[in-house]
Amino acid sequence: MPDGDLLFFKLVRVVNLTARPFAQRVGREHQLSLNEWRVMALVGAQPGCNASQVAERSGLDKMAVSRALAGLQRAKRLQRHDDPTDQRCSRLYLSAAGKALYAIAHARAREREAQLFEGITAQERAQLSAMLDKLIASVQKADG
Repeated sequence: MPDGDLLFFKLVRVVNLTARPFAQRVGREHQLSLNEWRVMALVGAQPGCNASQVAERSGLDKMAVSRALAGLQRAKRLQRHDDPTDQRCSRLYLSAAGKALYAIAHARAREREAQLFEGITAQERAQLSAMLDKLIASVQKADG
């Protein structure tokens, strides 16, 4: 079986093919890297999370998350607040500028998702979502 037929490579290809248009449109227009967007999306959806939670939920390694957080903070799109329960970590929030960009990028991501899935039924999307959740759990268990 050629490598291109392996499910792993198909997953990687889907990620690359869907990420490229984002980087070309939103990323260039707003000077936002793909990893910064991934981190911004998680912080925007769950204000007050910490860097470890972002790494766990995104699948990015801690160094990639750290670099993305630093870039977002330099661009004044992210704020860190001390965690009252753990002085070693901070809680992450989008700034006003970060929230504005998040709204724009999130809307474009939803549009892109609608385009990508227009030929797939609601039932098929639900099945895909369930399979991906199962795959994520399997990967986390294997790597845990």
